[in-house]
Amino acid sequence: MPISAAGSSRWPAWPAPLIRRRRNGFTLLELLVVISIIAIATAGVTLALRDTASMQLEREAERLAALLESARAQSRTNGVPVRWRLDGAGFRFDGVLAKALPQSWLDAQTRARTVQPVLLGPDPIIARQEIFLTSSAAPQQVLRVWTDGLRPFAVESVAAGAPP
Repeated sequence: MPISAAGSSRWPAWPAPLIRRRRNGFTLLELLVVISIIAIATAGVTLALRDTASMQLEREAERLAALLESARAQSRTNGVPVRWRLDGAGFRFDGVLAKALPQSWLDAQTRARTVQPVLLGPDPIIARQEIFLTSSAAPQQVLRVWTDGLRPFAVESVAAGAPP
């Protein structure tokens, strides 16, 4: 019987089915199964994260709050009063440079109502301001963009039964 050298294999050289072979990777079938599972999971997550009407309305409200704060800062910087008002297709900022701020909603289904004119500055403290936003796609949801005159504009949800 031959003696094997150090580090050589100790498996017998007889019947081939008994010889163990080392696997160095994945087979094509295993890779296809994994890729299919990843594709199905990605499709499921994509469908679960669809943009709903309520999310679009929240995005509009946050955007409006940021625009109002920007107009308020411009008013204080320039010393010129700025007025926000609704028009047919969207809204306008009177008192800022033309096209300095957007003048339309991101979603055409967004509707806004105000109780009083929205005046922004130039004084650091302004009167209480509030704007109510709704969407024709989600009429049950009402968001209020408001400030008490001292703090920045904030967004909050209005209870379904409360009159805006």
